[in-house]
Amino acid sequence: MSTLLNFGLPKGSLEDPTIKLFGKAGYHITKGSRSYTPSWDDPDIDGRFVRAQEMSRYVEDGFFDCGLTGRDWVLENSSDVKIVNDLVYSRSSNRISKWVLAVPELAPVQTVADLKGMTIATELVNVTRTYLAKHNVDAEVEFSWGATEVKVPELVDAIVDLTETGSSLRANKLRIVDVLMETNTVLIANKASWSDPVKKAKIENIGMMLEAALQADAKVGLKFNLERTKLDEVLQGLPALRKPTISSLSDDSWVALETVIEKKVSRELIPALKREGAEGIVEFPLNKLVP
Repeated sequence: MSTLLNFGLPKGSLEDPTIKLFGKAGYHITKGSRSYTPSWDDPDIDGRFVRAQEMSRYVEDGFFDCGLTGRDWVLENSSDVKIVNDLVYSRSSNRISKWVLAVPELAPVQTVADLKGMTIATELVNVTRTYLAKHNVDAEVEFSWGATEVKVPELVDAIVDLTETGSSLRANKLRIVDVLMETNTVLIANKASWSDPVKKAKIENIGMMLEAALQADAKVGLKFNLERTKLDEVLQGLPALRKPTISSLSDDSWVALETVIEKKVSRELIPALKREGAEGIVEFPLNKLVP
């Protein structure tokens, strides 16, 4: 078996966020405007872009050693692959998405049982059929090529669609009846490739660095100086500091503190530290954070 790692990258909405994430993780990927074959700065990696909906089939069949897709498409395709890492990111946010059953706001439908004999449009056909069978509901499921939310009520009675915030559904006057599943991006591997020690190590390294880049994205580093006499009071009064590294300074009456905090916490924490007498406060970005 070749040691060259054939990596599948998602084409479409995840394409640019994925390239950006790899860059932060330390892998530089370049692509031509019409090319499906990217260039890597790692001579041991090759691959190409394919749609996330198809990725798990190509990984299972061995065309790719590994790739990035949604957990939903692994389930939809019933693909027998190794899920290596959960990587929660998307085109617009770093939140988990949901496949939901939705109907018009004024529809009498209250539960999935009320859809008996009706028509549902979705991209996630197999998962939807399994869901209906689980609830003993006989309904027609038709494949939707996109813009699914605009098809009700004129073309279909209900939809199963992907949402992060529900804003698009509300804008189209739709109401969520049930959640079929939660989903996020996953790094998957072909099982034969995963059994190869060299490829497994390479895949694990990539997964660790991608996860570290995502972990760092929501956090910042913070360092500052503080009078030693105020240390206990500040640590007890500001739990967001967690467990900072504390170092002595040349002036023994002062200490230096350094920690990692949630990015959104800094806007409240920094003014609070300043009021407590902290000096030389520096916030700095993080590229990677390995727990």
